[in-house]
Amino acid sequence: MSGGTSNTEMPANGWAAVPRSFTESLADVNKEKEAELSVEDVTLPDSEVAKRTYEFAKEQLSEKTFNHSMRVVYYGYAIVQTHFPHLSPLLETYYLTCLLHDLGTTAENLHGTHMSFEFYGAFKALNFLRENGVSKDQAEAVSEAIIRHADLGETGALTSLGMLIQLSTVFDNVGLNPHLIAASTIENVVSAFPRKQWSSCFAEAMTQEMELKPWCHTTANEGFVEAVLGNTLMEPYDD
Repeated sequence: MSGGTSNTEMPANGWAAVPRSFTESLADVNKEKEAELSVEDVTLPDSEVAKRTYEFAKEQLSEKTFNHSMRVVYYGYAIVQTHFPHLSPLLETYYLTCLLHDLGTTAENLHGTHMSFEFYGAFKALNFLRENGVSKDQAEAVSEAIIRHADLGETGALTSLGMLIQLSTVFDNVGLNPHLIAASTIENVVSAFPRKQWSSCFAEAMTQEMELKPWCHTTANEGFVEAVLGNTLMEPYDD
């Protein structure tokens, strides 16, 4: 970390090494305790940069992608509230990460680079945040998590911020680790931010990227598109 990073800024930005493996990171989670949360009861960050990032994401992303980003916000908040309360300090940084994590999938960005969507999106997010007054440490934390948000695997480590967005995105995209969140929470979140056949939309975007960029990182996640299309947990809500 940079020499100017404070001891309070590091946990708030998720700079803690945790296992990349969900098996390890969720080993102590009570599988009988599902997270319950209502959108109406959550107070989202209202700092100036949070507001600007929300408006930027709303403007840049398609409705389906924006809704996915917001669902990921609330699923992450639910996971922290019930399973990882010690991660509460990083929720504002997590909020920024969620809003920007799929920035690389817009038509302009997907076709505007040869880079994998996560990497280019992270680069764009870093620039946006720095231009809007976010500290170097927080902007880099968001970018690191965006780069790694689809870097699933059983070896090595990643940041706690990266772990949280991985858990939430694969919950929404693939239905992985269904024991983390209650069905009532899914229903509430989807009611506020409808999926509108998100599974087929996202699968199509990933297929398109692999056709455009046969070297892209998505190719490393073998069977990912099939898993998205086979998301039985979210199938009842995908209309």
